Amino acid sequence: MPTSDWYAKLKKPSFAPPAWLFGPAWSVLYVIIAISFITVFWQAALGQIAIIIALPFILNLIFNFAFSPIQFRWQNNFWASIDILLILATIIWSIIAIWPFYHWIAYAQIPYLIWVSFATVLQLTITYLNRRKK
Repeated sequence: MPTSDWYAKLKKPSFAPPAWLFGPAWSVLYVIIAISFITVFWQAALGQIAIIIALPFILNLIFNFAFSPIQFRWQNNFWASIDILLILATIIWSIIAIWPFYHWIAYAQIPYLIWVSFATVLQLTITYLNRRKK
């Protein structure tokens, strides 16, 4: 697959985890995301919380789904870095927004926040290491 060849050839920092780790990590995170996000969307649909509380969760999904095409299809590290910063920002925003209503959902986002914080540092480092020098 050309995109995996492209990514494999990028310079990566010494702290980059092995490629096989991403699948299991995201599998666990997607279960947590699904349960907590569905709860938020359901509660917003029922009127139990304002739709504005669900906004950071909606934006997070959009940015999260956009990352792989940006990074692997378009092979654009710069825009992938911008996107992952938006993912990180919306996780923080969602934790703050949901905290007064559902503490457990805020706590459930902590593994996601930790992983994306690490992934953000990794992405920014990869972007820096593979910048085009003029």
